[in-house]
Amino acid sequence: MDLYEKDAHYKGMLNVAGIDEAGRGPLAGPVVAAAVIFPFPPPLDLGIRDSKTMTHQARTEALFGIYRAARAVGVGVVWPAEIDRINILKASLKAMEKAVGKLSVSPDMLLVDGRFPVDAVMPQMPIIKGDSLSVSIAAASIVAKTTRDAIMDSYHAQYPLYNFISNKGYPTREHLLALDEHGPTPVHRKTFRGVIKDLFRTVAG
Repeated sequence: MDLYEKDAHYKGMLNVAGIDEAGRGPLAGPVVAAAVIFPFPPPLDLGIRDSKTMTHQARTEALFGIYRAARAVGVGVVWPAEIDRINILKASLKAMEKAVGKLSVSPDMLLVDGRFPVDAVMPQMPIIKGDSLSVSIAAASIVAKTTRDAIMDSYHAQYPLYNFISNKGYPTREHLLALDEHGPTPVHRKTFRGVIKDLFRTVAG
């Protein structure tokens, strides 16, 4: 999990930031990205791995370790209205750029989960499935996921009919049924399939 970090370090890049996002697929809520810079060598004993393979409790425990061990952590958020305006891919990359901009330590290199680079002046390496190959990217995936989950939990208090505390905005059967019955909320992504038809139905009805 630290091969990419080691390679960058041996090339003289001391502050390597792993970057990942959470929330590309949901029908509601923001897309959240995080950037994490660890000291070298990065910690491999914190239970850090791809956040999608972890339980909520394991992510929470790892999160505390990440914040204790990291040299810097940055978080970027793009909200539903902007997702609708620029599309989810651009919004995800923008959230990543925001996360890099929030780092208190300037990175020498970026390790970016996925196939697309971000708009940045420093060297970077997109890595497909990077959250399972790089400890820095995996740490960023945990920070992004836990941050977004907390936002969706707060939305649940406003819109309990959609059970965001459970589905986090993803298109579960329960969520789709709630959309069908009640239409979209202000935090739904109006350009996403599954939301659009309900928006039109609400307007027409």
